[in-house]
Amino acid sequence: MNITKPIAAADDRARMEAVLARQKAANIRDGAPSLGLRLDRLERCVRLLISNRLELVAALNTDFGSRSAEVSEISDVAASVGPLRHAKAHVKAWMKPERRSTSPAILGFLGAKAQVLSQPKGVVGVISPWNFPINLTFAPLAGILAAGNRAMIKPSEFTPATSELMAKMFASAFDEDEIAVFPGGPEVGQAFSGLAFDHLIFTGATAVARHVMKAAAENLVPVTLELGGKSPVILGRSADYATAAARVMAGKTMNAGQICLAPDYVLAPADKVGAFVTAATAAVTAMYPTIKDNPDYTAVIAERHFERIKGYVDDARAKGAEIVEINPAGEDFSQQEHRKIPPTLILNPTDEMKVMQEEIFGPLLPVVTYKTLDEAVAYVNGHGRPLALYYFGNDAEEERRVVDRTTSGGVTVNDVIFHIAMEDLPFGGVGPSGMGSYHGVDGFREFSHRKAVYHQLKRDLGPLKLLRPPYGEGVRKFIAGQLRG
Repeated sequence: MNITKPIAAADDRARMEAVLARQKAANIRDGAPSLGLRLDRLERCVRLLISNRLELVAALNTDFGSRSAEVSEISDVAASVGPLRHAKAHVKAWMKPERRSTSPAILGFLGAKAQVLSQPKGVVGVISPWNFPINLTFAPLAGILAAGNRAMIKPSEFTPATSELMAKMFASAFDEDEIAVFPGGPEVGQAFSGLAFDHLIFTGATAVARHVMKAAAENLVPVTLELGGKSPVILGRSADYATAAARVMAGKTMNAGQICLAPDYVLAPADKVGAFVTAATAAVTAMYPTIKDNPDYTAVIAERHFERIKGYVDDARAKGAEIVEINPAGEDFSQQEHRKIPPTLILNPTDEMKVMQEEIFGPLLPVVTYKTLDEAVAYVNGHGRPLALYYFGNDAEEERRVVDRTTSGGVTVNDVIFHIAMEDLPFGGVGPSGMGSYHGVDGFREFSHRKAVYHQLKRDLGPLKLLRPPYGEGVRKFIAGQLRG
């Protein structure tokens, strides 16, 4: 089995088109895979993750410079095994034809049948990002393989060690006409996104997604876009602020905030900001008594991202924000081996600040004040629809108003991020935060062609003859019945 090596710009598209042609030909030749083959492919992925877990953790640490081993095992390795095993447990039921009612109902009574069959789309392209490169490759594969598809994968160039390792892993367990991996830089990604896949899933930045969608449109390739945006936290007056702050800061500091679902800003009652700042400081101190050389605290992925995040702080400070750096041990970060930024609260931010205009993807957390819940809801609705929204509070009516009157990809109440871990819930964005969804049965459906199949009555009975000319009183009565007010 050959590893698909990084390829020159002049040759990349031809090489990928050749693999795509082989996968499509194999799909036509072999037809929809059996339940047994689907289970085998899913299990092969599980075995790859478990048997290579230490190598994966090491590769991630190399790519980030410093990444928590426990975060890698929980959020990349274990969080990939879970969806694959969930698919294994349920794919037999997902594959069954779905019965539907006939119209008019009398056709069903007389023996007609309507059903939906889930058919593999064929070859699915996967463009995975750098922040959780393993999970955001393998978790979509749970639905892709369960639905009976083949896959071509373009991993991120920002995590080269992990990308190369995944290429070797897949090559050791799958023929290239089942799964093929294409490491490489932006030129490979550009060519990849323009291929005539049967479906394409992209996880990454909204700005890049526009280019990916435009390239896919050239071949009318349907897309699933998992993006991000500025996911808000609304703190109600009834919230337990110690618990809320601990959970918000755990989500904000996990992977140094480099999570598409990370809380991007907090909306707090004006008279509760002090309580939140105090509780957030205590929570970070408990989790990270030191930061600079603490292996639990992850570094920023690359220098340009490091400079971008620091630039947000400088811009906010220059425009009048109050900066609260949570640095429990008072460490000096001006000279350091890794690119670490302490958790930083930005108080009194304005929409003119860059930190309030762009997805942060780092350990900064602006805190916006509100006077009434309607004001907080209006603020959220006045900006792009986010991938997630988080509400903290014990007021059921207030919770209902927040959930019903805002639009986001998903919601977690009294915590952050956790809805993505619910394998039986769809995961996806809306508007600028994405389109389409996957996980569990929703992933199976996303990567399946939902084919409508109707079985007509075997005998040419009255209801069928009624609809053919010469038209008489019977069809006129039928029309009158259908159009009755």
